[in-house]
Amino acid sequence: MLKRTTLLTVIALFLVTVAFAADKAAPTTRLEKVEPKTVCMVNEHHMGKDQIPVDVEGKTYYGCCEMCKKALAADATKREAVDPQSGKKVDKATAVIAKQQDGKVFYFESDESLNKWNAKFDKK
Repeated sequence: MLKRTTLLTVIALFLVTVAFAADKAAPTTRLEKVEPKTVCMVNEHHMGKDQIPVDVEGKTYYGCCEMCKKALAADATKREAVDPQSGKKVDKATAVIAKQQDGKVFYFESDESLNKWNAKFDKK
């Protein structure tokens, strides 16, 4: 019974790791720019309406609920992302944000970086 429990635990951890890695994957399509205030910056999703502003050190981030507000205020890693075009770390409060069709958002250091990303798909 212990071997079965251990095996199930290993499988569950593997599946969680795969799901997490897929969530951090770069977009594979052209992206549409969105307003930062319409994004939950914890769930990384375009919500389609204004979210709750969270002011941290003079910058404004957005969350969809009290739990997200607390996470943004307490955890600096929730306020950062990596630009999929340049590979540079960006602050979500100052980033250009774009969504793919399913609503998942990605953060870019500038409009130029987002335009370079989208240009890859315009040539096809």
